[in-house]
Amino acid sequence: MKITDVQACVIGRQEPHSGGSVWTFVRIYTDEGIVGTGECNSGGPGYSGFATKYAILEIKRHLIGEDPFNVNKVYEKLRRVGRYGGSMHAPLIFAMTGIDNAMYDIMGKALNVPIYKLLGGKFRDKIRLYADCHAGETDDAKAYAAKALEVVGKGFSAVKFDVDNTGTGKLDQYNWTAGAEEMTHVIELIEGIREAVGYKIDLAIDCHGQFDLPSAITLAKAVEPLRLLWLEEPVPAENLDSLAMVKASSSTVICTGENLYTRFEFLELFNKKATDVIMPDLAKAGGIAEGKRIADLADAYYIPIAPHNVSSPLGMMSACHVMASVPNFLLLEFHAMDIPWWNDLCDGDHPFVENGYMTVSERPGTGVELNDAAAKKLLWGGDTYFD
Repeated sequence: MKITDVQACVIGRQEPHSGGSVWTFVRIYTDEGIVGTGECNSGGPGYSGFATKYAILEIKRHLIGEDPFNVNKVYEKLRRVGRYGGSMHAPLIFAMTGIDNAMYDIMGKALNVPIYKLLGGKFRDKIRLYADCHAGETDDAKAYAAKALEVVGKGFSAVKFDVDNTGTGKLDQYNWTAGAEEMTHVIELIEGIREAVGYKIDLAIDCHGQFDLPSAITLAKAVEPLRLLWLEEPVPAENLDSLAMVKASSSTVICTGENLYTRFEFLELFNKKATDVIMPDLAKAGGIAEGKRIADLADAYYIPIAPHNVSSPLGMMSACHVMASVPNFLLLEFHAMDIPWWNDLCDGDHPFVENGYMTVSERPGTGVELNDAAAKKLLWGGDTYFD
């Protein structure tokens, strides 16, 4: 089998609080008529969304004539040919991710097996999710608690809230120090959510790297009694030594990794003892094969993996195949609570999310396909659909 063509398009729509509602999709065509589709990160609605697409089209010339079953060879070829052009950084690594995922889709379809069987089988049939929640345009503790209870009522056993930009007590737009008013308010928000949902529901808190070192340490120590699932990126993730200092300062579980792209970056994270849980985004961390390599590396350090996820159902199912195949899976993020068209964008086993879980598809390949009619209505920025 040989690759004959590679195409890409950008799909999405701006939605309040949706975050990742813009995605880049890759289609790889073969001389045997099998077509594979993969999803990758577009950079989000804050950017044009087209950088990843252009990177895919640039890489295309290195793919024509390759056998899609040589997925590891192709990945390494792309990584090496682009080393001095930034192949381990966005947007090239995003492009490589979508290509890798599309090649796995082709392999699964050609062999008539779901992707997880290409990865050594599965440890679990269903992937447990945590819901990324937003209380709307308010920083009222009661609204956060009410939203948490609403989401738990839909079957989720784990929830996450952001506390880095509440609007209360911020002293300076650029200084990341949390003063007394802001710190007190943040702690009260977290306490209110925990009180509302109790201790049988897992609660994660995201700081988006928006606190400085002393503020992060203060917060991590203050929430120790609340037994958080994790405190996510309490300081900017660029400085792993500072993150390690936060981790060492308290018993609060620390999580990071959504902007680390390959096993090499995660190896540095582990060696510096800077995290308790990793959260690679499998739509931008190199693809299915690299995602499994990252998970296996983490397992050697006894570190669980809970991927960041802002994908469509197609990209999310790709992540599910990887997470089904590794022992150290913890949770997968669900970030589409506020995207009304999310479930309709793709065809597959509906509903994709039910009672806080996503069932791993038994269909060949990824097991999820773009609904062409729905996708064409959601083309981003005047883009054109696959030919």
